[in-house]
Amino acid sequence: MGGPGSPQSWFVNRLQRLRTSAGSPAQALLLAHDEHKVLTRSSLSDLLAGKFSRTPPWERVAAYVTACVRAAHAGRIDLSYEEELARLRSDHATLTDLFETAGGNVGAPATRLPGPRRRPATYRLPPRNTHFTGRDAALRELRQRLTSGGEGAMQVVHGLGGVGKTQLAVEYAYVYWSKYRFVAFVDAEDPDLVPSQFAALARELGLAEVNSEQIVPRVYGALRDQRPWLIIFDNGERPGPLLDALPSGDLGSGGHLIVTTRLRGWSGRAGVVDLDVFSRQEAVELLTRRVSGMTAAVADRIAEHLGDLPLALEQAAGYMDYHHTAPAEYLALLASRLEDMIALGELTDRPAVVVSTLWQLSVRKLQSRRPQAMRLLELCALLAPEPIPLDLFGDGKEPLIAAAADPVAWDTTVGALAGLGLARRGASSLVLHRLVQAAIRAAMPDDVRTDGRTRLCRALLSAVPHDIHGDPQAPSRWQELLPHVRAVTKDEPPAGCAAQTATLLRLASAFLLSIGEHSVALPLCERALTIDESLGERDAEIGFDLITLAQIHRDRGAPERARPLAERALGLHESCLPADSPAIATDLATLARIRHLLGDHEAAVPLAERALRIDEAAYGPDDPYVSFDLIALASVHLDRDDHAVAAPLISRALRIREAGYAPDHLYIGYALLLKARAVHALGDPTAAALAHRGALILNTRLGTSHPKTEDALALAKRLQEGGNCREHGERSAAAQTHDTEPPAPVMDSRPSRAPGADT
Repeated sequence: MGGPGSPQSWFVNRLQRLRTSAGSPAQALLLAHDEHKVLTRSSLSDLLAGKFSRTPPWERVAAYVTACVRAAHAGRIDLSYEEELARLRSDHATLTDLFETAGGNVGAPATRLPGPRRRPATYRLPPRNTHFTGRDAALRELRQRLTSGGEGAMQVVHGLGGVGKTQLAVEYAYVYWSKYRFVAFVDAEDPDLVPSQFAALARELGLAEVNSEQIVPRVYGALRDQRPWLIIFDNGERPGPLLDALPSGDLGSGGHLIVTTRLRGWSGRAGVVDLDVFSRQEAVELLTRRVSGMTAAVADRIAEHLGDLPLALEQAAGYMDYHHTAPAEYLALLASRLEDMIALGELTDRPAVVVSTLWQLSVRKLQSRRPQAMRLLELCALLAPEPIPLDLFGDGKEPLIAAAADPVAWDTTVGALAGLGLARRGASSLVLHRLVQAAIRAAMPDDVRTDGRTRLCRALLSAVPHDIHGDPQAPSRWQELLPHVRAVTKDEPPAGCAAQTATLLRLASAFLLSIGEHSVALPLCERALTIDESLGERDAEIGFDLITLAQIHRDRGAPERARPLAERALGLHESCLPADSPAIATDLATLARIRHLLGDHEAAVPLAERALRIDEAAYGPDDPYVSFDLIALASVHLDRDDHAVAAPLISRALRIREAGYAPDHLYIGYALLLKARAVHALGDPTAAALAHRGALILNTRLGTSHPKTEDALALAKRLQEGGNCREHGERSAAAQTHDTEPPAPVMDSRPSRAPGADT
């Protein structure tokens, strides 16, 4: 063994630490607990004596861990196999690094012995797979490529679905845990949803609210202080849709990116690591480690039937473990059911065929023993490959799954899917692998699919918040359900849920509008309008679609396109709704803002005044809804320099908001800034104090670096120094207040009274 500072000495100390924790079993006892006879007397002796000049095979180290843990359990010592295996795998990777650093001169002491491994900050990094097997060469190759400089800072892991691309990327993050200060995991399958993940990542990094165009560069800019960093983009498609989320110029310096994908076309952008199926040795190792009583000979034949596909092997091990099926009996099942799959398996672009066969083996038990679990599986297959909230199936008036009404029946129903390896169960969610979902959908009869989509559409419509701005839980709930809404509504809707589909699409577009995702919101709302127009007798709903579309175009900076949509919505609602309907007030307020933006202030005033009268009659003079109408009307008067008219309107809106919201609510801050602008023009010395209060609220809620906060602070400073609201032709935060607030609420057939709701 090398000297005290050598890699061998350090690693032997790590091995001996585990042995001590296991009760210091003798080598003979360790060999007795090595069930698969990987260790020999000489190999174990050499391992513990440090007689190796390069990193020992992981299979040997894993067998040592297993033997130590079994010896501990035999001696009634509580030792976690998963934790010890993960710890030694990390040490094993560090040993490889030490040998590489030493340049092969193992006798020379390392310049720096590993101390406690630094834990990087992480964002959405999945838990480590304690059953991860093999891939040592792929992990080393990925590390070498990423650290080679030049184009190596971004690597794409390419391979068929099911070969373990995601698992490799996640395992890389844990193996090289100590090499990074920040590790993030981004679901890149739907490029439209990547920006919202970057927005959450920005918050994780402590950035203040930023607009959608600046989120990506701001995140990479903040990561400069977290160098070295690692971001994994999982299940990316072609490079084009992801380009906006990748760093440009020197923003990517100091960090590494890994993209996993099933598609080719990345070689012009980054290095590509082609990940193949397991070697036979790796496949056999996984099965023999996972399944009690598995022999190498039977594992070899099962791996051959499954084509060494890692996902299929993992599913097989889970199946045998859950059902206590003997390996030989499982092999017989594969041999009798795989004729069609073997033929399809020759197609390299059909990775799901093995999974579909495994599902057929499992589903027979579900159908005969747990039909409710089978129905749950079918419904989950129609949703997105994202965490599915379990409350979606049982919290509505009519539970989607009858078993959800009984806690015990529901627990065993959900557990059946997890036990069969068809789903991963979280504390309050289920996740189905996309290949499992695809296989189930492919075998689903048309009538079952149609019924499932119809019921899911209704359940989602009941589950999503309709009051997007007023409900404080709405943003997080929508982020959770949006992928499933889009999955259920992406195809032509069944006749039984066409109307609900249109409403879901409009609600989804309103939520996306509220977070600034205008380009994603637009096609969804356009589809809602198309569906409603095709149904007939939907004038009111068509009006809701039109006014939402108008708000989207207005916020995209196209008021000229928004105006005819808002005017048509108003016309429809005036023809089919009572004259005092709050929906008409929404149309009027929206149209007033659009005309205001177009510079037609004369036309905007009567529209805003009429909206105010309707909401006052509907809700009373002091309802928060009314404050939005008051601000809308005051803003028009301010732009007409009618400060004396605007000031009392703003004061009334401010009183309403102070009575209904927390003292530091943004709506109060905006009203204070607008009032400061108005009273300053009238020579009121309290303007500076009002602006200061408003700026402090924006600073608290948005952060110092937010553009609106900067404008507000600048306004407060100018007024304090006796300056004007506007300098050098710049528009102040107060002047922008009306544009900043959420649009007037769009009322549907089940109106919510919360102010600012888009739906």
